[in-house]
Amino acid sequence: MKTIDLAYRTLYAELVQRSLDASFETDFSTAGNFVRVPVKGRDYWYFEETRPEKTRRYVGPAEDPEIAKRVAAFREIKDDLRSRRKLVSTLVRDAHLTAPEPFTGDVVEALEKAGLFRLRAVLVGTVAFQTYAGYLGVRLPGAALQTGDADFAQFHSVSAEVGDSLPPVIEVLKAVDATFREIPHRTDAGRATQYENAARYRIEFLTPNRGSDDHADHASPMPSLGGASAQPLRFLDFLIRDPVRTVLLHRSGVPVLVPSPERFAVHKLIVAARRERSAAAKRDKDLHQASLLVEALDATRRQDDLAHAFAEAWERGDAWREALRTGLQLLQPDRREMLKLVLGKALDANGINLEGFTTRP
Repeated sequence: MKTIDLAYRTLYAELVQRSLDASFETDFSTAGNFVRVPVKGRDYWYFEETRPEKTRRYVGPAEDPEIAKRVAAFREIKDDLRSRRKLVSTLVRDAHLTAPEPFTGDVVEALEKAGLFRLRAVLVGTVAFQTYAGYLGVRLPGAALQTGDADFAQFHSVSAEVGDSLPPVIEVLKAVDATFREIPHRTDAGRATQYENAARYRIEFLTPNRGSDDHADHASPMPSLGGASAQPLRFLDFLIRDPVRTVLLHRSGVPVLVPSPERFAVHKLIVAARRERSAAAKRDKDLHQASLLVEALDATRRQDDLAHAFAEAWERGDAWREALRTGLQLLQPDRREMLKLVLGKALDANGINLEGFTTRP
């Protein structure tokens, strides 16, 4: 797998930082102030305005170093929209990094500006995968990047505790395309976890299900998602734990939160194993993305991250182990051999011994 030139990796890192800076300038008026608020034993940053009336908006955990740095530099942040557009153009044209399909970019940008990622939602699925080329500094094949939808995930505990919300999400989406409509949930008709436009482009909100399977067929109300509910899914908590900040190469750059690439790769093996046979095309795409990310993590010397993520999933119990075994077995023989070789060396290098797991054929 080819890595991109160091100069372009540096430009990408600069774009990530400057896009985050600009999002703060857009979100927060200089007439207000940041205040630190303790909630259930942890400190969080909120933005407080007193005119025309007192309001307080959630910003993020106090221990997040990026947020703390932006709070400190708040009054110095400048809008450099035109300059960032040039950076995006250079990265797409010269470094051959992938930009999202324009409509997808518009949707994600609208939700970002509405505060979705500030409220600790995570972009998942193939749109998130599109960001890993720049994040890791590699070239990923275009066929693995195509999609016709966008998925977002948030922990219910986060949604319930932040004390803030998006504006009505249907209004945010209609501002992008007036044909967007709510899709009533299959068992909770009064709630919606999906939104679709006339062209059948679909947005879905997800949340981890770590409780009873009785919750699996019900929509979970999400107080911070502007009226949207979320579909509970198994294994999702592993994916969206400790997300990373990166940028979607759209317009002047859209700052997003995505799963760490090592968690994304491991999770794709699990998802592939749980697909129905009728979803063979999606399963193949899951496996392709997982193997590409393992190859990219190896090429960028991040094998240790992969080893620790895989070990965490393996140690979560029998259902996780069975899904990982099945996912590995579903890979094409050459890709399975590559993945096991990379993973085996990384586990050995970190002194990690997993009961019942072998990298031998």
